[in-house]
Amino acid sequence: MHGSVGFSSRIKDPAFAKYQKASNKWAIIFAGILAVIAVVGFPIYGHKSGELEMPQSLYYGLGIGGMFIAIALVQIARKGRDTTWDGVVVGKQVFERKTYDKTNDTHTTHTVYEYKVKRSSGKIYKHQHQDYDTMFNYFDIGDKVRHHKGFDLYEKYDKSNDATIFCIACGSINDISGDTCSRCKCPLLK
Repeated sequence: MHGSVGFSSRIKDPAFAKYQKASNKWAIIFAGILAVIAVVGFPIYGHKSGELEMPQSLYYGLGIGGMFIAIALVQIARKGRDTTWDGVVVGKQVFERKTYDKTNDTHTTHTVYEYKVKRSSGKIYKHQHQDYDTMFNYFDIGDKVRHHKGFDLYEKYDKSNDATIFCIACGSINDISGDTCSRCKCPLLK
């Protein structure tokens, strides 16, 4: 079984709004946990190591903890300002990237899979995946795509030759014959 041609109206399903709300909630909870660890951890580390005394260690912890919460809030605000837009895959390339690990004094070579999407406004978005080619192989140059507000993945316009599909919400790969994502249970846009 293969998908259809056209953008799906299933994006209006309430499951997507519920997923986004839960995602925002978990982002704040996770940032809060990291903030508490920083506020508690820096004074403990400062005391045990003798490197930082109170109140400086507490200030560092508060600063780092505040940063975690600020990052979560900025990401949530960015998703809220996001818009739905259409584009086209305009380029694909594969190249090697070398990284250096100072600790082990070693060089590692990674394969980078990059595809570019041109928005109808002309802006180009570049997406790179290191040592992971599944998303790269899913799209072909010339594919029409839609970016849905608040989500990171694209919906492909022509899914008629596809046996698998990515969940727009969580990014899981699903068999296109299914109706909902096996992981997050949001509808598949097929």
